Amino acid sequence: MASNQDHIETKKLVDHLFRHEAGRMVSMLTRVFGIDRIDLAEDVVQEALLKALQQWRFGQIPDNPSAWLMRVAKNQALDVLRREQSFTEKQESIAGEIEQPHSREDGMFDEEIRDDQLRMMFACCHPSIPPDSQIALTLKTLCGFSVTEIAKAFLTNEETIYKRLTRAKEKLREERIALEIPAGLQLASRRLSVLRTLYLLFNEGYKASHGEELVRRELCEEAIYLTRVLTEHSVGTTPAAYALLALMLLHAARFPARVNDDGSLLLLRNQDRSLWDQRLIAEGLRYLDLSASGEELTEYHLQAGIAACHCLAKSYEETNWKRILQLYDLLVGIDDSPIVLLNRAVAVAQVHGPEEGVRAVEELRGRKSLEGYHLLYAVLGEFYFELRRYEDAAQNFRRALQLTTVQAEQLFLSKKLEDILNIHLNYEAFIR
Repeated sequence: MASNQDHIETKKLVDHLFRHEAGRMVSMLTRVFGIDRIDLAEDVVQEALLKALQQWRFGQIPDNPSAWLMRVAKNQALDVLRREQSFTEKQESIAGEIEQPHSREDGMFDEEIRDDQLRMMFACCHPSIPPDSQIALTLKTLCGFSVTEIAKAFLTNEETIYKRLTRAKEKLREERIALEIPAGLQLASRRLSVLRTLYLLFNEGYKASHGEELVRRELCEEAIYLTRVLTEHSVGTTPAAYALLALMLLHAARFPARVNDDGSLLLLRNQDRSLWDQRLIAEGLRYLDLSASGEELTEYHLQAGIAACHCLAKSYEETNWKRILQLYDLLVGIDDSPIVLLNRAVAVAQVHGPEEGVRAVEELRGRKSLEGYHLLYAVLGEFYFELRRYEDAAQNFRRALQLTTVQAEQLFLSKKLEDILNIHLNYEAFIR
């Protein structure tokens, strides 16, 4: 009989495979069935993952879990085919394609999967689908995002995301959109949405919107993998794609130092920089150089430039904050979203002092999308702490603690709040 620990480990494995394999399997099956049957592809892949969770919990994990999942999904798809009259004429050719004895170790098949994923990315980002729905569809279908995760990424509610996904799939069916990589003028517009989707995928992994872990590496790794797929194809050799890959790699280099031994968040100033991955930093800087090959300047260039400033600083004190603020000022001209403006406020405080930082944040308080955003209050709390306005600092950290659902951030904020209250008591006793 399997132990509870075995069941936990099995669930972790299935979750990991879901992130790394689901999108690839859905891509392959959608190519076979047609994009109008995308729900069918998702359903059979989901069924395969459920079977894995049921069977592997008894310790019967196959030697090649990925191949097992693919085989079960294919068999499930064939069962569906045999029950559907509308597929009678196509059944033989489709069944033959599904039953091809491909192996994940087969380099040709691996290349085929990569092409399938690339086609799926561009199909989901068809111009007849609204931009937000394009991204939601790609995150759900190709990247395995839940509706909750997508809602968090868009700072909206789940009902809105359900509607976007439903309408997007209806549009795919109604217009019989082909699963292909576009050419000419169509390529540029879709590529922008593909890049935005990959950016949001990485962001959800870099700072999870919910759960026990702050960093969800499997999401970041999948985003990096898919961005590499794009940049290694002729359609993706663009400055913007190179800049996005540079941004991801430079952020990923700091993963080993972002969380303390107890699982709590470590701010940049407290991170052990010797733990940063110098190989990823070098690779990120190389792609940042490649991104400068044209006249294009995107948000990814500027954000990668900011990340490079942090990675190249030998210590927190030596960080070139003036340069970072200059880059944020340029970024606001491209993207004046509340999150970007909040990050800029941090740079303002570093260059001009915490009072100016508070002023920059207060200008954002009217933004409805930030009302429930815990980092708004965490940033304000930090500024007030530096100004020795301990009651204001504690009030904002309490609000931030109420709003975050990520355990690593909860631990950090609880410790910060406790430290502030102790300092405040000692400070009050000192000045009496």
